[in-house]
Amino acid sequence: MYRILTKKILTPSVSLMEIEAPLITRHAKPGQFIMLRVDEVGERLPFTLADVQRDKGTISIIFQVVGASTHLLNQLHPGDELADLVGPLGKPSELDHLDKVLVIGGGLGCAIAYPLVRECFDRQKVVHSIIGFREKAVVFMAEEFSKKSQRSLLLTDDGSLGEKGLVTEALERWLAEGETYDAIYAIGPLQMMKAVADLTRPKGIKTIVSMNPIMVDGTGMCGGCRVQVGGKVKFACVDGPEFDGHEVDFDEAIIRNQMYVQNEKSQYDHVCRLKRNDAK
Repeated sequence: MYRILTKKILTPSVSLMEIEAPLITRHAKPGQFIMLRVDEVGERLPFTLADVQRDKGTISIIFQVVGASTHLLNQLHPGDELADLVGPLGKPSELDHLDKVLVIGGGLGCAIAYPLVRECFDRQKVVHSIIGFREKAVVFMAEEFSKKSQRSLLLTDDGSLGEKGLVTEALERWLAEGETYDAIYAIGPLQMMKAVADLTRPKGIKTIVSMNPIMVDGTGMCGGCRVQVGGKVKFACVDGPEFDGHEVDFDEAIIRNQMYVQNEKSQYDHVCRLKRNDAK
């Protein structure tokens, strides 16, 4: 039912898939996500929508191979089908009242940041973008950001492509130059979003972040995706995934996000060993 139409390798560890899902495209909006299973015994994986093509009835996701399930997903090819897919889930981005927006993307977070840039551009809003990556080898969609932004900047930590530096350094410089924004969207690693929020908080600049905690069911029933926002427990799947960055308890989120890192790595290594053995 949910057939993969196209697949594109963006970097050695990041892929884009276009999936046939006409019922989802009817209601999907920027900021929302879907959950899928590769097979009937697989875990449910959440992915923010990277693109929605209503005329074709397709959605696109961009994912990084980090564990066993994403490894299995990456083994699929055009013509293959997913076991199931549900969405759109979560609350869409609230863009109506914004005239000028800065979107900051870090690493894989750029896959989530780009739909916001495109939506703002298509609505004829003023949209600027700053995107950062570790190095040239992992950069993707830089050209797309540039085409849909009135002002755009690409940075890499080592200076191998674009400007050398961190997104927070570029943000601080742009603000010092006199740039003002109705809102700043920061999407990427938790440490990056925390740094952006810490920088904008004393300046009183509205800052929205997209949270991607551990998630099981995507409907608010399991409580696995809870985050502390403004001293209250919120669920990323139904209350988010976007929240006021100045109210998010990033320190707690970072600790919780690291709980299963070793499990993920061991499961991925296990799958890879099986794959190698099968190939002999």
